[in-house]
Amino acid sequence: MLYELLCGPMRPVYFSTIILVILLLMLVMTFRLFMNRRKKAYFSLSLSILAVMAQHVLIVSAGTDAPGTGDWSGYAAILLKAVSFIFLNMGIYQMYNSSRMRQHILTWSAVAVAVLLSLMYFLADGLEGNPGQVVLLQNLGIELYMFLMLFLCHQWISPWVGQWNRYQLSLSFYFIYQLIHLADVFITGRAYPALATAGSLFLVLYYITLFLIVFERVVELLQAVYTKSITDALTGLYNRLYFMNRLKQYLSHEVPVTVIFTDIDNFKRLNDTQGHDKGDEALKKVALILRECVEEIGVAGRLGGEEMVVLVTDPEVHPGELAELIRKRIEAEAGVTVSVGYSKAKKGIAPDALVKQADEAMYQAKTSGKNKVCKYTKQKQLQAGGHAG
Repeated sequence: MLYELLCGPMRPVYFSTIILVILLLMLVMTFRLFMNRRKKAYFSLSLSILAVMAQHVLIVSAGTDAPGTGDWSGYAAILLKAVSFIFLNMGIYQMYNSSRMRQHILTWSAVAVAVLLSLMYFLADGLEGNPGQVVLLQNLGIELYMFLMLFLCHQWISPWVGQWNRYQLSLSFYFIYQLIHLADVFITGRAYPALATAGSLFLVLYYITLFLIVFERVVELLQAVYTKSITDALTGLYNRLYFMNRLKQYLSHEVPVTVIFTDIDNFKRLNDTQGHDKGDEALKKVALILRECVEEIGVAGRLGGEEMVVLVTDPEVHPGELAELIRKRIEAEAGVTVSVGYSKAKKGIAPDALVKQADEAMYQAKTSGKNKVCKYTKQKQLQAGGHAG
């Protein structure tokens, strides 16, 4: 039963159906990317996938991948094989690069050559001779042209694709498929069904590999968009909106959190005297220390300017000790000092109120000598600690 399915007369239909499912998944992803980002490259890739799908729809509808002579559907299948391969690989290139006039000229030139070679389908049909030999002549030009396309993709597209190894693997699968296909058609005369099945398997592997390339690229882009929407571009810390949403989430579930508020001392003077590049460098160093100090125990964010905050979510962590550790590390490693204030959440407190309390504690640290840690208390009596600088 399995042998009949894989090697029987319905083999082309079976494998083309599998390929159509893979292509449909690719089409959904690329079309969704186009709708979200409105980038021409994703529209082009979607069209190229549709061209490949048209080729395999023809195979399914005809029930064979070996059309007879003089058949327009056979001509369309031969032409689509080359054209869809060209467009699909150009679409993979466009996922990672902007295509300029040179790339468009090369693409359409390759398509024009494919169209000219495909005309052999009708020219050969008018020749006298064995029908089997006529069929071979009909397909010969396009089949040999595919090897040239594989070489050009390897040389011109492969270096520009982010997933270089995977793309090279896809070309290798298609090369093996093409070799087996030529051996099956031009050498054995389709006498060995297992040979055709082997070729179809490598063609399926080719499309699976392309699907993985598209899928990983989609994940990369979506992750980049999401990361950009929740992080500060300069420091890599979470932005104000994300930080406040996380704080709101924890407070709504009555998690005993603490907010630590830090502000770089004399930051305006640093910018004015040493330049904004020096100020940006200090911000990055402080942000890195905050991330390292709160890894697995909280969330670090940047509210704006030199104001950075920490949301401590681990109830086992002593916030005062953590705040002092942050202050000491910044003084020792960042080339600047910070004033630090912190406040523990009380039941029913609003996110903005908790941040304001920590801000007030930081302000007390700044106005009472800087480079120190202060805790906010209920009575608004601020307890100073740490090292006065």
